Amino acid sequence: MRPESLYPLFSPLESLPGLGKRLAPLYARLVGGEHVVDALWHLPVGLIDRRYSPAVAEAPDGRIATLTVQVDTHYPPPPRSRSPYRVRCRDHSGFITLTYFHPRADWLERTLPVGATVVISGRVEVFGGERQMPHPDHVVSPAKREEIQTVEPVYPLTAGIVGKVAAKCARSALARVPDLPEWLDPAYQARQNWPGWTEALRTAHSPAGEDDLSALTPARQRLAYDELLANQLALLLVRNASRAISGRSFAGDGRLRAAAAAALPFSLTGAQSRSLEEIYVDMQTPQRMLRLVQGDVGSGKTVVALMAMLNAVECGSQAALMAPTEILARQHAETLHPLAEAIGIRLAVLTGRDKGKPRAALLEALAAGEIDILVGTHALFQSDVQFRDLGLAVIDEQHRFGVQQRLELTAKGRMTDVLVMTATPIPRTLTLTLYGDMDVSKLDEKPPGRKPVDTRLVSLSRLEEVMAGVGRAVAAGAKVYWVCPLVEESETSDLAAAEERHAVLQDLYGSRIGLVHGKMKAAEKDAVMAAFSGDGLDVLVATTVIEVGVNVPAATVMVIEHAERFGLAQLHQLRGRIGRGDKASTCLLLYGGPLSETGKARLEIMRQSEDGFLIAEEDLRLRGGGEVLGTRQSGLPEFRVADLAVHGELLATARDDARLICLRDPDLSGPRGPALRTLLYLFERDAAVKTLRSG
Repeated sequence: MRPESLYPLFSPLESLPGLGKRLAPLYARLVGGEHVVDALWHLPVGLIDRRYSPAVAEAPDGRIATLTVQVDTHYPPPPRSRSPYRVRCRDHSGFITLTYFHPRADWLERTLPVGATVVISGRVEVFGGERQMPHPDHVVSPAKREEIQTVEPVYPLTAGIVGKVAAKCARSALARVPDLPEWLDPAYQARQNWPGWTEALRTAHSPAGEDDLSALTPARQRLAYDELLANQLALLLVRNASRAISGRSFAGDGRLRAAAAAALPFSLTGAQSRSLEEIYVDMQTPQRMLRLVQGDVGSGKTVVALMAMLNAVECGSQAALMAPTEILARQHAETLHPLAEAIGIRLAVLTGRDKGKPRAALLEALAAGEIDILVGTHALFQSDVQFRDLGLAVIDEQHRFGVQQRLELTAKGRMTDVLVMTATPIPRTLTLTLYGDMDVSKLDEKPPGRKPVDTRLVSLSRLEEVMAGVGRAVAAGAKVYWVCPLVEESETSDLAAAEERHAVLQDLYGSRIGLVHGKMKAAEKDAVMAAFSGDGLDVLVATTVIEVGVNVPAATVMVIEHAERFGLAQLHQLRGRIGRGDKASTCLLLYGGPLSETGKARLEIMRQSEDGFLIAEEDLRLRGGGEVLGTRQSGLPEFRVADLAVHGELLATARDDARLICLRDPDLSGPRGPALRTLLYLFERDAAVKTLRSG
């Protein structure tokens, strides 16, 4: 149960004064949650300094000032006029006019009665030597001057939520912050010179100057560390709990693996052999395996998966390989089928498209143990899919599936080992946050014979030249991918761009131009991909919302429009679709100008390197953790305060701290334990607390 002390922070946002039912959903979207605590993590990004208080005649153009003035005259606009309502005010040095568009006259007369002395604060504008203040931010009596003549935090906003509402919500949330026990190691806290949690929060929400907005201030570093420690501690607790569940030992006799290795048209790379040794050791131990294989594009993950699955099959068990899309599942099956046939094991495919009698027959064979390896999509989760004995579950492109789905698949077996794979190279710091509950193997070599891809940066102003070049490449027998620009968070705009490009290319080069996008049915998509893989299509126009992870060795040209809108990891993934055969390949990154310095540096990295891990590290350095993989396909935890591009070193410390805690006090029942449990609940890592035997 969540500690009672946190109840005020986990009451609904609409309980904050000034929000109510209408604004609460808008504010919830802005702060990324529905509880009062979410308002605490929504930190200021700027400030307004209202301390400057000159005489009216000395107030400079464009500066925010707080002035004490006397109301002189009201000038209401004529009826049905679009002119503003003007109120002329003065002090000993001169006049200033307050201008209001569409105000209620009675409200202005009450707020600014003629002859009254008032304190106004807002931006001063000078026109033709006369000073104005359009829509002052504050108008108060001299008695309340100190309340407004301060430094005001400026919060990120969204449509419907104005600055005053955001600031009021933050103040109200801070007023509910309880006194909590200290969860940091006292010696480390003193060494870092960090304040307590409550003081850190108040300081972060009350910047006194620009420097206080930096992620490197002691207050913000402290809050970031709290979040990172909660993340790392939760991952380790869950990992330790899953390791405590005993597994089975899979130590096959090697006959199937030897036959498969002999049937392969190439020998394994050093990285593949090294990763397989790590996997075999894990599978032999009596604990359940949970290992991640992180492979760069084209590094041969599917073969590693096959060998691991054969180890389970040699022990009389079955194995499953799950992919996020039908295209990818069928591609895996096509790659593995000839090898399975050559060594005499039974392999089948199950996707959402399989229905009726063939599906029923397949499920019957699976339950009877007549299928050794089942390749499939989410369809593997369905309740009627029963294995006789599922020994190993392999999950491809892990970030497309939640932890819950991973558990559902492993529940189909008895003490099932789990191997997860990703082709997205992830920087070391992000690997810790995303896969901290797993052991990691890296495939950082390409199979021999792979030719490097020639990557070029081309301005969009040369689009016609590029189209002409594509025409020449097609005439010479090449196949071409043409990827349409990413439009932020909008599949419809992506689709419109793709349809338009498809139409233009068809006008130029005839009907052998295909189109694939996320709105198509799986069967339609597969038909287009099959035509592109075979000899039906020469050019494939695609959006990025679909999985373009299809193996077409004949494809040697890739054009990516508006490459500057993509994450580097995404560009690297797309580029990995070419250069799979024995012919030289070219990737053209078309960019819209003018590029920022960072934009230029990012695309330059793509031109210079094909090392996905190096590219991912550079992307993190240049763009920051939140954006590094693109929101659509990353599945990374969203940090509220921590920024991994800035706080990467704190993450490593939090990892060490969490390890030490789990070693010394695995149940969190020692002196620091209750405070650490509070920390986990504060950052909504409730699941981790539930794994504790005493929790």
